[in-house]
Amino acid sequence: MPGKIAVRGITKTFAGVHGDIRALDPVYLTIPEGQFLCIVGPSGCGKTTLLRIIAGLEQPTDGEVDFSIAHDGKPLRSVVFQEQGIFPWMSVLQNTGFGLKVRGVGRRERDAEARRYLDMLGLTPFADAYPRQLSGGMRQRVNIARAFANDPAILLMDEPLASLDEQTKLLVQEDLLRLWDGSHKTVVYITHSLDEAIVLGDRVIVMTNRPGTIKTVVDIDLPRPRNVLDMQSNEAFFDIRSRIWTALREEVLTLRERETASDVSA
Repeated sequence: MPGKIAVRGITKTFAGVHGDIRALDPVYLTIPEGQFLCIVGPSGCGKTTLLRIIAGLEQPTDGEVDFSIAHDGKPLRSVVFQEQGIFPWMSVLQNTGFGLKVRGVGRRERDAEARRYLDMLGLTPFADAYPRQLSGGMRQRVNIARAFANDPAILLMDEPLASLDEQTKLLVQEDLLRLWDGSHKTVVYITHSLDEAIVLGDRVIVMTNRPGTIKTVVDIDLPRPRNVLDMQSNEAFFDIRSRIWTALREEVLTLRERETASDVSA
């Protein structure tokens, strides 16, 4: 039987200077093994908090996350953050193989695996370069290569392409799709871009304003493998985008009204 991530009644409350801040209302969510799930929502709705709880980096106030995804001695999960988290004192090859080194994989094996992903991402000529010698897009591709090379069962990605320009973002989306098509890992992916969510995802979850909870779930019934540019000229793509935006627009407008009222009262 396929495994899954089961999020059961997760809530999160933070202590604030002026009182407690409830970031998440009860969140119930099942993510089947091998699914690429995208999460969108207004700023401050708790998307990253939810991801961090699934990653084990944050403890929920209530509720639990259960995993029934086999990982056979490999990492259960890896996280790719928006900030490019590669180490400036390591070469591209060393960065890509870092997770394998931490796991105790020998140098010859980890270098071979790291080079395999660098080759898939067109980074082989830069294997001995250092992050300062790379563009932003190349550094983030190294970050993604490192995550896949470590071979976790679950990839948790928090707006990994947000800092890239639009042209570079399209190219890295293609890279990410190609890697995922070859692995079908379970992915939870946060983004503010509706287009990105549709291009990459099997399902898109729309979250409410804070305290965040799931407002609606949209299935992305578009065939794979996907071509980033072809997708955006697909009539079905625009229909799905409209459905997601309809659900999200109300939350964005409510957030704007809340912020305006706060500015007036201040």
